[in-house]
Amino acid sequence: MRYNQPKFRSMGDRSLLVELGDEISPDINQAVQELFVGLDLEQPRGILELVPSYRSLLVICDPLIVTPAELEQIIVEIHDNLDRSQLPEPRTVKIPVVYGDDCGPDLVDVARYHNLTPEEVIGFHSQPTYRVYMIGFTPGYPYLGELPDAIVTPRRNTPRTRVPRGSVGIAQKQSGIYSVDSPGGWQIIGWTPAHLFDPERNPPSLLVMGDRVQFYEISAEEADQWQPDLS
Repeated sequence: MRYNQPKFRSMGDRSLLVELGDEISPDINQAVQELFVGLDLEQPRGILELVPSYRSLLVICDPLIVTPAELEQIIVEIHDNLDRSQLPEPRTVKIPVVYGDDCGPDLVDVARYHNLTPEEVIGFHSQPTYRVYMIGFTPGYPYLGELPDAIVTPRRNTPRTRVPRGSVGIAQKQSGIYSVDSPGGWQIIGWTPAHLFDPERNPPSLLVMGDRVQFYEISAEEADQWQPDLS
């Protein structure tokens, strides 16, 4: 449920958690994005950093400049007077994926779990336009939703100690892309040559909260030749 008014939780003397709902949903995530944009544009004094997530926004502040009570008042005022026309139009990013075999070692198991063929799993996974709910876990890692019900799959029973950068995974109703080599427990069904995080790029993260993502299948040979569209 989306809250009519923000709920606040103290996270120490420098941080305030602003909750805008109690579940993962596009509507609540949209509210988080709107408040994030509103605060970012307004630049209230004392606010140092904003960290958006599925249903809440962490506001990090300088307690010597703004008190918690003042901060709550500022946030409520901005929330109640949001100019939604200032919200940028969502950007759609198309991401190529090599599915299965060494690039997607869990694809066959996912297909077996649902009594589907690997080709059907690929079709279901590449069908939706996903919403980037948040960036987290590692730099540039997008949490994408929502998967079609036909391929909603639990995490692996045993996480891997290393998942290669670019691996495309699913877990429950989400999909995600590993932005760097890291441990992970999601079901890996493919791999993309797109770099989700590059510290030399500006901005370093390919995706941001609110973006839309569409996956499309390519072959391993096409992946070797793939170049990002820089236009």
